[in-house]
Amino acid sequence: MFPKYDVIVVGAGHAGCEAAHAAATMGSKVLLATMNLQTIAQMSCNPAMGGVAKGQIVREIDAMGGMSGIISDKTMIQFRMLNRSKGPAMWSPRCQSDRFRFSEEWRWALEANSNIDFWQEMVSGLVIEDNKVVGVKTSLGLEIKSKSVVLTNGTFLNGLIHIGEKNFGGGRAGERASKGITEELIDLGFTSGRMKTGTPPRVDKRSIDFSKMEEQFGDESPEKFSYTDTKPLQNQRSCWISYTNQDVHDELKKGFDKSPMFNGRIQGLGPRYCPSVEDKINRFADKDRHQIFLEPEGWDTVEMYVNGFSTSLPEDVQYNAIRKIPGFEKVKMFRPGYAIEYDFFPPTQLKLTLETKLVDNLYFAGQINGTTGYEEAASQGMMAGINAHLKINHKDPFVLKRNEAYIGVLIDDLVNKGTDEPYRMFTSRAEFRTLLRQDNADIRLTPRSYDIGLASEERLQKVNSKIASSDELYQAVQKMKLDPQDINTQLEVYNSSPIKERTTVYNLLKRPELNIDKVQSLSTELKEELSQLSKETIEQTEIKVKYERYIEKELQMAEKMNKLENLTINPDFDYEKLTSLSIEARLKLKDIKPSTLGQASRISGVSPADISVLMVYLGR
Repeated sequence: MFPKYDVIVVGAGHAGCEAAHAAATMGSKVLLATMNLQTIAQMSCNPAMGGVAKGQIVREIDAMGGMSGIISDKTMIQFRMLNRSKGPAMWSPRCQSDRFRFSEEWRWALEANSNIDFWQEMVSGLVIEDNKVVGVKTSLGLEIKSKSVVLTNGTFLNGLIHIGEKNFGGGRAGERASKGITEELIDLGFTSGRMKTGTPPRVDKRSIDFSKMEEQFGDESPEKFSYTDTKPLQNQRSCWISYTNQDVHDELKKGFDKSPMFNGRIQGLGPRYCPSVEDKINRFADKDRHQIFLEPEGWDTVEMYVNGFSTSLPEDVQYNAIRKIPGFEKVKMFRPGYAIEYDFFPPTQLKLTLETKLVDNLYFAGQINGTTGYEEAASQGMMAGINAHLKINHKDPFVLKRNEAYIGVLIDDLVNKGTDEPYRMFTSRAEFRTLLRQDNADIRLTPRSYDIGLASEERLQKVNSKIASSDELYQAVQKMKLDPQDINTQLEVYNSSPIKERTTVYNLLKRPELNIDKVQSLSTELKEELSQLSKETIEQTEIKVKYERYIEKELQMAEKMNKLENLTINPDFDYEKLTSLSIEARLKLKDIKPSTLGQASRISGVSPADISVLMVYLGR
């Protein structure tokens, strides 16, 4: 019935879609197996992509030839560049999405790839021979053979939904949980754990009084995620802001004794940075209000997402409490919020390629690894799909370093440090964030992705053109000179110190109070030069001029760190014989089996003294 596939991807969420697309684009014959083909790439939580650090990840996925950026551009209803008041390392693109069109566009993109087949059924187990995965088993008793398998099960592994004192099996509202895989993996020697996440009620836009809320518009000149020629957004939908109050909190507290979180029925750990509303009231008792961010679910629907009101309290408590929020007095609910518990597998059981250490050619990606967020999942899926394809074709693995991408930081953190709560990416997790900006993801990653066969030649040519244009402008501003008598009056208007002698545009651009728009008003020559260039090229050059020293400093730091990455360690190295290592270091190193000294240095519990011992032993 089935051919033998190169890669079987289990689960069609954000991780599964990117995994299937990457492997198939590189030439593998892929089967995408999901319990419901109508929910491919469903936005299970809020209808948005990007955000702080997450927007950088979407741009990195796009730079490598993934689809999340393109799909986001095609289906966004609002765009905002967050943190514009801060330095460019913090700028983070975010969009509101039409959740229905997002899923639809993803399905069309996958169906357009002739290397992808689809199968709708629960995958209940794996077929393993000689410690290598060779296929999957389905709930109907079918065996489908493959050279590799990528598990992207999301919240479906033994998923349990909680609403007040009620709980029932499910991987998402209205969908059943996935059974069998956890138990089989545990029998194979894997360690599993439980995590939880939650979602807020959905409400009817027609029942909201927006006059009591603050309207939040999109950017006047909306940008986009993809480096390709996707069309920029013309019209936008607004979001709305309101706040809880003491009456809301008092109403919610009435249900605390029935809360699965407080009465111990939920065992899994929830996301620290996206707590439920009852958790916020409990943890931040000194605050008399919390922000509610009302997000439209799409262009045409009246359904809205109540961001900030995630809860698993009984539905009547939710209903009574939400009606005390300004603007929600007559609200009608589509469905209540709920919490969901699910199985995950601590990611220290993985290699940096996301292949498991216990079973060859088996890869984990997404929430199965303890992460939260569409963007984190999508990036892992892409990397797992890439490495599954490379492995079965006997090619070198593809691993991104911490100084190369946020994706590299994410995977390095997961594999070396693990996580005991849902992992979410932040800019603060990246020590090289000045290098890892959202504007230069194509420069960093497209050439590397092209080399492995994922990014297209068209993308590479576009990047090379951007680099050449930026270099030309950078050299030009160093040559353009301005005289004091021509610009000092205008400099005073800009609260910038007057110049005493002829100076270059380059030097003026370095001034923090001046940007390229202000400087071009001082120089006709610069204005003419900029009129021929794209916004991307201009922005790239301005950042390079202004932050040159910071960039150079981070490059030097990265070079030092990468020296340790070049010192390889045999995977069969016997750490027990090095009695100079601390007991904890020996245990951690033996468990994780780092491939380089650099990786060893980032393992929690391995001290600088332990690294020194290893360096001495390795003859360095």
